Order: sequence, then C-alpha cells, then structure tokens
Amino acid sequence: MNLLSTATSEDERRRAAPVAVLPVGSFEQHGVYLPLATDSVVACAIAERVASAYDLFLLPPVTISCSHEHSAWPGTVSISHTTLTAVIKDVFTSLRRSGIERLALVNGHGGNYVLSNIVQEANVAGPVMTLFPARDDWNAARQTAGLTSDGHADMHAGELEVSLLRHVAPELLRSGVETSDHQADDRNLLLVHGMAGYTKSGVIGLPSAGTADKGRMILDSLADAFKAHLDALTATE
Repeated sequence: MNLLSTATSEDERRRAAPVAVLPVGSFEQHGVYLPLATDSVVACAIAERVASAYDLFLLPPVTISCSHEHSAWPGTVSISHTTLTAVIKDVFTSLRRSGIERLALVNGHGGNYVLSNIVQEANVAGPVMTLFPARDDWNAARQTAGLTSDGHADMHAGELEVSLLRHVAPELLRSGVETSDHQADDRNLLLVHGMAGYTKSGVIGLPSAGTADKGRMILDSLADAFKAHLDALTATE
C-alpha cells in the first residue's frame, strides 16, 4: 500500500473535493512482530479506502502523535497534545484557504484523546470536521468481520491490527504473532502506569486470531460506515 498520495495539483483542481481526509497515526511499539509505524499504516489504509470510495482529497499522514503510554519501549516517539492540536488546526486553516471547508480525521491510534476535543471545538458553529472511525464504527467492523475479541480485550497489537496488516501490508509482519497473546482486562490506572504497568511484551490482545480475511471485512465495514460521517459534514453543502 502507498502511505503517500501521488495526486497532482491538477488532479485536485479537477476533483474539487468538498472534504479532505487526514490520516493520523503514531510511531510506537507494537510488540516484536508489528512495526512502529503500525498505526500510521492502519490510518492510511482506512483513509485511502474512504477517499477513493467517496472521491475525496487524501492528505499525507501525521505519523508521530501522542504515544506517551508506550514510552517504556525503544523506538516509541511522541509529540505533545498541544503540538498535535496545532498541527491539525494549521492543516485545517490551510485547507480552508484553498477552498476546502471540511476535514475528516482518520485516527489509527487510540491514545490520541485530544482529537476528540479538536473536533468538538471545530464544530461549535456547525459541522466542519469529523473523527473517524468512532467507537461504534470499530465495534460494527469487529462484529462484521467476526473477530473473537472486543475492543477492550484487544487493545493493542492484537487481533484487529494484525488482521488489517495481514490484509494491506502482510510483508510488514514478523515472527511472534502466534505466541504473543496477552490479556490485561483490568487497566483502570493506565494513565498513571502506562502500558508497562500491564504488559511486558507491549501487547494486550489476541494477535494469534488475526487473519487477512478479517482485515478485508474490517476495511469494507469501515468504508461503508464512513458515509454517515460524510453525510453529516456535507448536509448543508
């Protein structure tokens, strides 16, 4: 899969998309078998799919975000929530100068809590921004794909992420998927202790249950679910 759009300025002039799609990933540990860029790959795969399905303007990804809970593992890099907020707001301001008034954030990292606040603030005067996938979108995709675990049990580097990467970028997986299942359902102090308080491997979930077919069905479900977000943004267009 391509992490960067190859569209030209002329392509976008002709497209005249009413909505831009911005993938937001992260650069953080995903156990021994998934790359640090996993969340960016996931966000790009979803963003690319919805942009193609609805003929929207696909932006390049934000690849480093708020991954402070993973700081105990080598390779993890974070920026502050204020920096991420500034980046999103600057991108949106730039888009509006060029005539695109709506923005869909496609988030691949659950720790980017600040994105919800950005979207809520942006929409005070009316719908101009959405955050996708929402929790219900993920839950519906899990159900459609027949995942064996839910979003709480399968928190990180588990069945869902392995399934998506097996589908869109199988060459990125390394050994260890079948032997790294780890459950830690009681994580009430995650914000205090970080991931290291609940897992030594960096994994919380069931990676061994991930399949490419599940990944395909997850992506199909999310592409369908995006229509509601797009309709909400363009209802007044």
